[in-house]
Amino acid sequence: MTFNMLDDIQARKGSAEIETLARLIADQERELATLRALVSDHERSNAELKDLLERMIQVSTPTHDAHETTLATTPQALLAETAYDGLLLVDHDQIVRHVNETSRQLFGREPHADETLQQYTGLAELEAMIMDALAYGEDSFEEQISIDGRAFRTRVRVLRLDQTTWVALVFQDVTELVRLRRARRDMVANISHELRNPIANIRLIIDSLFHEQEKPKRKASTSALKAIARETDSLLWLVQELYDLSMIESGEAILRMVETPLAPLVSEGIERMEDQSDYKNLRLESEVSEELMVLADRDQVRRVLMNLIHNAIKFSPENGRIVIGAEANSIDVTISVIDEGPGVPEEHVQRIFERFYQVDQARSRGEGTGLGLAICKHIVEAHDGRIWAESNEMGGGRFFFTLPLAQG
Repeated sequence: MTFNMLDDIQARKGSAEIETLARLIADQERELATLRALVSDHERSNAELKDLLERMIQVSTPTHDAHETTLATTPQALLAETAYDGLLLVDHDQIVRHVNETSRQLFGREPHADETLQQYTGLAELEAMIMDALAYGEDSFEEQISIDGRAFRTRVRVLRLDQTTWVALVFQDVTELVRLRRARRDMVANISHELRNPIANIRLIIDSLFHEQEKPKRKASTSALKAIARETDSLLWLVQELYDLSMIESGEAILRMVETPLAPLVSEGIERMEDQSDYKNLRLESEVSEELMVLADRDQVRRVLMNLIHNAIKFSPENGRIVIGAEANSIDVTISVIDEGPGVPEEHVQRIFERFYQVDQARSRGEGTGLGLAICKHIVEAHDGRIWAESNEMGGGRFFFTLPLAQG
């Protein structure tokens, strides 16, 4: 290798290192620019909040009558008055000086003259929050409190103007967010339970096959393989439910509405569920007329039928019977799935199709994720249909849904 070649290699290597260093510097500059933008946004947000509080103080400045207050008509004051969040302004003595409309609705009235925060709200924890913010020198303080059974994220903002301390409180209703978080937590727990059981059972079955002292008998091996297949089906069903839910929530579940004969669709659903019904020796029967035509997405409606049949199988006694029927009027077709299980108690009929909802022990026995019926509801309503359950007063599990009748 000549010196010229070595020089060329070193030059290229040096050039590559310089390019790499330049890219790193460019990346750092972009990160610094992003950080500066975030700081600028934060400072602007604080400035806007300070301006709003100052104007609220002006709004709440007593006039010649101690029982009257002036109402500013600035955009900031209008924003505070019409905000969805509740806003209260108190002085250093915790006397309520201003409330917006949302707060008046939340606490049921306008505050009286010289009324303290605790007298107006009846919430001792708000006074404690303010005292903590002032004691620890915090300009902003946040906690979650309960008001009339609803959850509120409450922020305390301390503002010092002209040597006077003012405190603003913001109430944001997060009841639905708390409910969704609880539902998500329950969903994770349910999914973990649903995954743990079949996986553990498969492991035990496989271990028993490997630890046989003698060659496993054909009958025992066949039984073990059937058990593995059953647990595998449970895992596949759970994965399918999660996939369906993700498609529905993302809006990617596009319907292709075509005229479809209902009877073959029901037969397909029954055929796909026969392996699961065989475990309990259940009879799946269709009483759907061959002449009925519906306007539907075949794949989505088949999924509804399979979910309802799966639900019926899960809660049916052994050697039972599940019947799928259909009746038509001039507008739509009502499909029914009826089993001989415990059914749905009257008090749960209205909520059975809620996502993650679990019925009491008489029905659920800790099984399922609570997603199947919610998925059915989404699909049926996307067809402009409706879905419902009848209480077990009629005997057994009784589920119904409608599809548009094909006008052919």
